[in-house]
Amino acid sequence: MEAVGTKILNQFKVMLLVAIITLIGQRIGYDISIGKAVPGMLLIMLIGMVALIIKDFTPKLKFPAFAWASLIALLLTMPFVPTSEFVLSYTKDVSFLGTTTPILAFAGISVGMKVAKLKQLSWKLLVVAVFVFIGTFFGSAIIAQIVLKIQGLI
Repeated sequence: MEAVGTKILNQFKVMLLVAIITLIGQRIGYDISIGKAVPGMLLIMLIGMVALIIKDFTPKLKFPAFAWASLIALLLTMPFVPTSEFVLSYTKDVSFLGTTTPILAFAGISVGMKVAKLKQLSWKLLVVAVFVFIGTFFGSAIIAQIVLKIQGLI
């Protein structure tokens, strides 16, 4: 049981570090008051911690923590749920794009730690990446075209 407590404490420390980096990024990049964004960031941290705990206690489901966090956030913010107004009133002061910087930094570090495995994939990884980039680009362009046509802007 002590190992679980240590793991949760370590996850909390990392989550707190990411929250602090995110708040600094919010201030610098989006001129959002840190004091205003702290309650929303604490709520986001709480959702993240609950998601990590659920993931640890349901290993047979093989459901990633970010999916649990998304599901929890979705359930808490649905219009007919009593928590919706409360959660949205605090999280509206946290810019979504400002949260992506530390997440992408950690993703980069994670990928960087697996360079040996990536070398085994060699050219196959490049082919997959090219198709993903092309698909994402054209998918976004098609969606934008449809939305702009519907709105009568083009």
